[in-house]
Amino acid sequence: MATNHDHYHLQQNSDDEETSLSNTPQKELGNGRRNYTPQGNNRPVVVKVDANGKAHAEVGSSSEREAFLPQVTAIDPDDGEVSRSNGKVHAFELEEPSAPTDKFMLVYLILLVHGIGTLMPWNMFITAESYFTDYKLATNGSDSSEYRKNFISYLGITAQIPNVLLNLINMFFQCGGGGTTVRVVVSISVMVVFFIVTVVLAMIDTSEWPGVFFAVTMGTVVIINMATGVYQNSIYGLAANLPMKYTNAVVLGSNTSGTLTSVISILALAGTPDPRTSAIYYFVAAIIVLLIAFDTFFALPLLKFYRYYHTQGVEALHEEEHKHHRSRPPYWKVFKKVWVQLFNVWFVFFVSLTCFPSIQVNVEMLDENFMNPRYFTPVTCFLFFNAFAMMGNLTTEWIKKPGPKWVWIPIVLRVLFIPFFLMCNYRPEHRSFPVIIGNDYVYCLGGIIMAFTSGYFSSLCMMYAPHQVGPEFAGTAGMMAAFFLVFGIFSGVNFSLFVAWLVEAIHVD
Repeated sequence: MATNHDHYHLQQNSDDEETSLSNTPQKELGNGRRNYTPQGNNRPVVVKVDANGKAHAEVGSSSEREAFLPQVTAIDPDDGEVSRSNGKVHAFELEEPSAPTDKFMLVYLILLVHGIGTLMPWNMFITAESYFTDYKLATNGSDSSEYRKNFISYLGITAQIPNVLLNLINMFFQCGGGGTTVRVVVSISVMVVFFIVTVVLAMIDTSEWPGVFFAVTMGTVVIINMATGVYQNSIYGLAANLPMKYTNAVVLGSNTSGTLTSVISILALAGTPDPRTSAIYYFVAAIIVLLIAFDTFFALPLLKFYRYYHTQGVEALHEEEHKHHRSRPPYWKVFKKVWVQLFNVWFVFFVSLTCFPSIQVNVEMLDENFMNPRYFTPVTCFLFFNAFAMMGNLTTEWIKKPGPKWVWIPIVLRVLFIPFFLMCNYRPEHRSFPVIIGNDYVYCLGGIIMAFTSGYFSSLCMMYAPHQVGPEFAGTAGMMAAFFLVFGIFSGVNFSLFVAWLVEAIHVD
């Protein structure tokens, strides 16, 4: 999009998947090179790359043409890179020269906080498992025994089904509208209110009515995750209108949320052995984080950087709607352009959530001298996964390989992590075939690699998806990616139940 007479933004054309300068005649120079001559101006546009690796398009003189154009080739739509003589730059990272800067990275940090908020409910509930199973539901009776045995499974179902459904509803019926503020504010408010209910339940004696407590707890989980579904989908749609790294800020925040929760869990375990007190700390921490997210959301419209890209996205969407006389995004058209990245997002989270936490939480330590058994699961399962996934998210700030065309290959290969963890010391009291991987260090290394690749590839695909289409549909693509993220979590959590059954059912003589 031309921002003035001297600068032009290099973008992905959503109609023919060919990279070009919009409204700019092109001339083939041979060997894939092109120059771009803006209408009403005889000076061609050239792509320049500065010392920091930033690429942008400028109107150039004849000498600039001779010096620069031979170094620049056409952008490959398959891997999203601009070739030049001394390296490659991702086309997705090109920013408009006239765009305001994100001072002090405030917009990035705000979206990071919201990323933390989107997964805070899930992380807090699964981390507080011992509070529910060893304290609140540790009463006599067959019902209590059933609740304790399958608590994580019940939690996963009641949390993820409403999350998936509300993500889907929000995508189709609220996508691109002006009600993002209302949806985010109401969602966070509902989450805070029901976390307060959870804290109150932790403070009262429920030993006489464990069944009622379990039902009320599952009810609050359903409502909290309905709100989370709308909140998460809206935040990803909002971030999709910004440069690519801002979507990564939300993904990074989600894994930062898990890391913070794991650290709080370990500190609480060391300082307050009482599971009730620890759980109260978890839930109060979640309330504080959500209140911070609530406050920071109102700061976004005050920041020039955010207003600039938000206004561009809204204007592009309105222009497209007026041009084609429609009020709803063309979902099928968008889906056809981004379906590969949507599959990638889904499969990354499917594999990760099959392994974590359901399988890993049931892997027991083999060497009694490896570490204090009390900390084995909190450290090797929860802390390792969240911390190394966060490192994978951060790595994509500097490395973005493979490109959109080939990233599916390593993502599909990650399915091998599922049999890997099953061959470790998983549920030794129930398994009917021998432990093949009998080394705690090998198990930890596998967990670290699985977590790192989960964070790395989830960030790549969540960033790639909105940039496979034009800016008018970036929000729609972002919401689709958010839905497939949640659907991947839902699929993985439920597939882990089948895996648990399979381990008990397989008999090896």
